[in-house]
Amino acid sequence: MILEAGVATVELVVPVDAVLHARPAAAFVHAAAQFSCVLMLENLSNGHGPVNARSVISLLGLGASSGMRLRLIARGDGAQDAVDALACIFVQLFGDIGAP
Repeated sequence: MILEAGVATVELVVPVDAVLHARPAAAFVHAAAQFSCVLMLENLSNGHGPVNARSVISLLGLGASSGMRLRLIARGDGAQDAVDALACIFVQLFGDIGAP
């Protein structure tokens, strides 16, 4: 979803029986490092964030667990490409995006 020029977002849902713990957070951060745009992640379910999507500690602080909705926000050059790629990474890590 594009909100304004140079800004793209996508909603992700942590699958049932999953938790955003250190290993998937580190993999997500590693993937995010390849993009030059600003990347933020917020937990829509508990109100935590937005936080820097390039920080493992910040991602862990979101407290994202089973069924929680997250929003990835990208701003700047390549925002849509970053959102698309990172949504795919999320699927690889957790197996699904969208409603639980």
